[in-house]
Amino acid sequence: MSDVFAKNAATSAADALKIIPRAEFRVFGPGVIELVKGKMWNGKTVLFQARRMPAETYFLSANTNEANVKVRDGLLDIKTKTGETPDGYEIFQPRGKFQFPVKQEDLTTILSHLKVEAKLEQAMYTIDEFIALARKHADLVPVTVEKMRYGFTIDGIICEYAQVWFNGALVETACAESENYEGMRQVIEGLGLKELPNTNYLKAAKRVMGMV
Repeated sequence: MSDVFAKNAATSAADALKIIPRAEFRVFGPGVIELVKGKMWNGKTVLFQARRMPAETYFLSANTNEANVKVRDGLLDIKTKTGETPDGYEIFQPRGKFQFPVKQEDLTTILSHLKVEAKLEQAMYTIDEFIALARKHADLVPVTVEKMRYGFTIDGIICEYAQVWFNGALVETACAESENYEGMRQVIEGLGLKELPNTNYLKAAKRVMGMV
């Protein structure tokens, strides 16, 4: 959710490393949205405009749950997990955004984050060619992800609840995200989400796709 209203723009890996990563706590499951809607006014709540997101393609790897690789608006965005807070909130560091078509060496870098190898014979790859490559790869599964997001803040902590479709399968999710870990803990408890398992998009998508 980092800077959710910013324009999607290509960034280098070096520039991405300068971004201070937020920790995220996310849950999935039936009834999550109604739970959050019933408790979201327990603090100073500010609503954002509901947004239907452009369809994204996530690339799931059988070899890792720590590389969030997705394409939206023609840009491939990479974030990798770098750690967790004492409460188990996950920290993902941006690793850059790549504009298609990408060079062979850039695609090699992308695949390395997914911990897979592939024989690359072209100098450049379009997004459609990369998706086709992923569909043929034994350890990769591209998934179409659609989101209807309802964002808000509670006491300055970024939150949302959302409907998410993985290849058309609907699930409910909610999350809190911030550099303020103590503030996150208080908001998560206030929303009634503390006892639910922290599950990122990769794990949720793998569950829906039968990869776990």
